[in-house]
Amino acid sequence: MRSRVELFEQIRRDRRGEQFSIRELAERHGVHRRTVRQALASALPPPRKAYRARPRPASDAWAAVIDAWLVADQDVPRKQRHTAWRVWQRLVVEHGAVLAEVTVSRYVARRRWGPARRRR
Repeated sequence: MRSRVELFEQIRRDRRGEQFSIRELAERHGVHRRTVRQALASALPPPRKAYRARPRPASDAWAAVIDAWLVADQDVPRKQRHTAWRVWQRLVVEHGAVLAEVTVSRYVARRRWGPARRRR
């Protein structure tokens, strides 16, 4: 998979060298005609659109509790740490939370493998 910068460079090179039309360039590189026009207008692709964080009403209320458990788990042996399923169980039993197990497991996965920590 080539990067967008390399794609833009190749489109511009093909346009200069062989004088392909925008439609021909789009077909040749497998992109939309709009992308070809962007490449011809500028050598750098436009930056990605930044989206604001969506509210997560089901898990946001319990985020502090889950985070506290996960931080406490860092001090215990690996085999004694909470699984996502166990975190969900404790939330339901101890705090009366009404949320899906998959919601908790996705939140725990984001917290454990977030941008601050790299996978091994």
